[in-house]
Amino acid sequence: MLHLVIAEAEIELVPEPIRDHPAVVNYARKRGKRPDEVLLDSTYHHAALKKLTDGERRGRPDIVHICLLNALESIANKEGKLRVYVHTRNDEVIYIKPETRIPRNYNRFVGLMESLFKNRVVPKDLGLLRMEEKSLEALIKEINPDGVFVMHEKGTFTKPVDFGKRLASLENPAVIVGGFPHGEFKGKILGEKISIYKASLMAWTVVNETIINFEHWVP
Repeated sequence: MLHLVIAEAEIELVPEPIRDHPAVVNYARKRGKRPDEVLLDSTYHHAALKKLTDGERRGRPDIVHICLLNALESIANKEGKLRVYVHTRNDEVIYIKPETRIPRNYNRFVGLMESLFKNRVVPKDLGLLRMEEKSLEALIKEINPDGVFVMHEKGTFTKPVDFGKRLASLENPAVIVGGFPHGEFKGKILGEKISIYKASLMAWTVVNETIINFEHWVP
């Protein structure tokens, strides 16, 4: 079983310091919601993000959206060989059942995530998605993998096909992919750093390459 963790993902509700910013207030009003009920999104809240620490990397739920679409529609997931988790910058973990169908439409995905942040479980009757306050370290301890790999451009270079073979040779590996647009992990990341290309890649590309090459070797 391959465990894929999208870590330090830049997905969060609008934080308190900028909830009264005109860009946030107007966006929330158009959607018929309060400022504290909407996701922070750099596309709409660019001006407000300038007032936040790390504002240049925050408000990127689109990264999570694309990564989840790719992972959950993969052959590995359909055959029960993949588990996917999202760990947020605020130490929340989203548990995702393999049968979950993430909305392909981005606006519908945003609405789903806003509901999850509010209710902690969606849909309530199925619990396909649930959120808990939990650190990345606690999540990894819970998974109890027999190998932890952190995808990092400065890691040990390994051809994707060779990395996939290595993952497939383990019973319960965990792969950590940063869910942010650029920069370093903010917290302490325990695991072997792996690079699969000579330059930086988008998170969803790393997700795709990891899963596809893992699939190549699993029976």
